This record gives sequence, structure tokens and C-alpha cells, in this order.
Amino acid sequence: MNDLKLYDNFPAWIVFIANAVTILLYGLGLFICFRLHWIIGVLYLLYITSMELRLVSRHCVNCYYYGKICGFGKGWFSAKIFPKGDISHFCTREMSWKDMIPDMLVVLIPLIGGIILLIHDFNWLVLIGIFIIILLTTFGNSFVRGSLSCQYCKQRILGCPAEKLFEKEK
Repeated sequence: MNDLKLYDNFPAWIVFIANAVTILLYGLGLFICFRLHWIIGVLYLLYITSMELRLVSRHCVNCYYYGKICGFGKGWFSAKIFPKGDISHFCTREMSWKDMIPDMLVVLIPLIGGIILLIHDFNWLVLIGIFIIILLTTFGNSFVRGSLSCQYCKQRILGCPAEKLFEKEK
């Protein structure tokens, strides 16, 4: 059995690192999308905003961390703007890789856009942005979820569809 400490409220430094990775990903994605065209940048901003609102309004409201500080701080934030849901609904459906497509698009849109920009008119800033997005998506997210948040999460013990999906792969 895992004897790791499970947090009721995560330490601020974990929340800071987790959100720094997300904000950097979003910022670099916006940079690349706005370089394509301002309309694409605005559409991407609306997309990532809708993804965050979907998360805090449909998932965080049913999580153990609703009103508390989860590894990403979203349980606390969700409680500020949405009514509490039912924790028993958090893990009612099984996730598949198809369910991950909207989340993957947050990264794929700027990567594809960046490649288009590089083909059309090579730019070192765009290339560096693509490289950092890849690093943050692979190593950054893996570190945050694998070492900082998920292993200390009480909701994981209660039932987490994402953990079930990723555990199938092992």
C-alpha cells in the first residue's frame, strides 16, 4: 500500500508550479496562434477559456477538492463561481482516449499552426515556442501529475476517471 501523505489542501508551491506549466502552455499557444492571424488567436483564447470553464463547472464541482485547494487550485476557484455538485458523480463514467481529444487540441492547435508558420516563413521564436510546448506537454505535465499532484490526491483514492484511463496503459 502507498504510504504517501494525501493532501486536504495542497501546498501553494505545488499549485504555483502546476499553474505555471499550464499558463506557459497557454501563453505559447496564444503566441503562435496570434502569429497565424489575430482571429485564430482570439478563437484559441476562447477555446482554452471554454475548456477551463468546462473543467471547473462540470468536474471540479463534483470533486473531493471542491472548495479546497487541489494540486491545481481549481477546486477552490470552482467553489467561488459554481454551486457544489455531488461527489458520487465524479467517477460515474469511464474515460476513453476519445474523451481526451479536446484536451489534446489545446496543444495540437498551436503545434500544427507553428509548423505551418515555419514552412511559410521560418522564425526562431516560433521554433523555440514549439520546442518548449513539446517539453512542457511531455516532461512538464508528467512531472506535475506524476510527482506533485496525482499521487497526493484524495480524489484519486476515491475514484478518478483519468487515473483509470492512464492505469490501463501500464
